[in-house]
Amino acid sequence: MIEIQDVRKSFDTLEVLRGIDLTVEKGEVVCIIGASGSGKSTLLLCINGLEPIQSGRITVDGTDVHARGTDINRLRQRIGIVFQQFNVFPHLTVLENVALAPRIVLGNSRAEAVDKAKTQIAHVDLTDKLDAYPAQLSGGQQQRLAIARALAMGPSYMLFDEITSALDPELVGEVLDALRMLRGEGMTMVAVTHEIPFAREVANRIVFIDEGRICEMGPPAQVIDDPQEERTRQFLSKVL
Repeated sequence: MIEIQDVRKSFDTLEVLRGIDLTVEKGEVVCIIGASGSGKSTLLLCINGLEPIQSGRITVDGTDVHARGTDINRLRQRIGIVFQQFNVFPHLTVLENVALAPRIVLGNSRAEAVDKAKTQIAHVDLTDKLDAYPAQLSGGQQQRLAIARALAMGPSYMLFDEITSALDPELVGEVLDALRMLRGEGMTMVAVTHEIPFAREVANRIVFIDEGRICEMGPPAQVIDDPQEERTRQFLSKVL
């Protein structure tokens, strides 16, 4: 599981996370919602060790992410992360993009890496684009490529940071379908999203973060359909 205990994070004098407590169980899907600047994306970066924390503790399967002796690169092999920017290599084909990390990081042979890459590319329905370059793909296809690349590392957990926010509305559905597929397979996921109907559909729990604090947390039927906090009601009235 992922355990977050009283985590605080600041950028200079600006405190972005103000005592976050959250546990994500194996196989659970947690969707994080909230206004821009509330600390949602920063929390994902702290879980993955891409941002340091000022205090508190984050553990993944018992390993302290921010402890001095932690092999963070080895830990990140278990925690895939996909950002709103696609971050794919423009000079590599779809197959080469996905096969690269298994070869370089995991030490797989070329044949093993290619086989693993083809499996994950099929997973996100891009088999007909194996030899295409990112510039030849739509935004939705590039985002699915980014998901396949993360999955090729065999992670136990996936973090998604507003992965549909940079897409045209007509392309959002195909990316969300990939997340539905992962949910069906039991992947543990933490997703920052503005897609409230999607969160209602797939999440076991919704976490509403406001100004660096968890304002409300619970099953979708409670947080979205019957919020208990006035601030949650205000936010949802603007986005629904």
